Amino acid sequence: MPATTEAPLPSPAHFGFLTLPNFSMIAFTSAIEVLRMTNYVAREPHYRWSIVSTGGSPVRASNGIAVKPTRTLEASGVPDVLIVCGGTQIRNAVDAPVKTLLAELAECRVPLGGICTGAYALMSTGLLDDYRCTVHWEDMSVLHREFPRVRFADELFVIDRDRLTCTGGTAPLDLMLHLVGRRFGQSLAAQVSEQFILERIRSASDHQPIPVDARVGFSRAELIEVVRLMEANIEEPLSLDELARLVQLSQRHLQRMFKVYLNVSPTHYYLSLRLRRARDLLRTTDASIARVTTVCGFHSPCHFSKAYRAQFGHAPSLERRRPE
Repeated sequence: MPATTEAPLPSPAHFGFLTLPNFSMIAFTSAIEVLRMTNYVAREPHYRWSIVSTGGSPVRASNGIAVKPTRTLEASGVPDVLIVCGGTQIRNAVDAPVKTLLAELAECRVPLGGICTGAYALMSTGLLDDYRCTVHWEDMSVLHREFPRVRFADELFVIDRDRLTCTGGTAPLDLMLHLVGRRFGQSLAAQVSEQFILERIRSASDHQPIPVDARVGFSRAELIEVVRLMEANIEEPLSLDELARLVQLSQRHLQRMFKVYLNVSPTHYYLSLRLRRARDLLRTTDASIARVTTVCGFHSPCHFSKAYRAQFGHAPSLERRRPE
């Protein structure tokens, strides 16, 4: 399934940012700075933004810095999209006024989004039911159990119809650069990214790095150990028999653990791990494709190319032709 289903989302020019108490400052500023820098690079006021709070008062971020709303939502007009900025203690931050505001905007068909834990505000109001979305990996397992109708994804950001969600940290840079590229072309997005000294713009197909212990829980020590053995043996992959022997499990038990906790076979997980490493090398180094093939444990260029195409939908050589 594709990481984005974007057609109904317009090309927004006015972004509203709803700041919740203890919001993540780095996620918030990463999103806004892309809009500011796009205007600067293009020498045109392509974007404007409003900072909103439900009470109209300054809201303190998790780092202690308070951000004052630029204006009330009514005064600024309804934005093209409203993005909820979450952070720590999100459950306490999503109160009745927040839910009421989001429900009213949804009723008016305003596209809604969430960065960092901001997606929780949409989930708790039922506004992400039957949508694909993403949240920071620390919160994913708990929210997955709490909101079974939400379709969680591992990507850095997800755009599904009139909802856009994004993980924390600097991932909002990639989301907003994606929107800039979609509206004005990749050349302008690349110029903006260069201003931020980014090595590359991560795409909607990029997955957030989720530690395996966060996926399966610390109680599954054998599974965590197997994954760490895989990560430590990329160039010379271990066989399933060797992996099982090293953690003192039967192959059958190993197969069952991967299926139950990761919904994939150990062989497929190992292959995906090696292919993701290959993609990182192709995108961030000058190593030849032949060298990447060897370093990632593939003894046949043909096998590597075929596996890469099956995993990512294109040949390895395409990574070298992608615009930065």
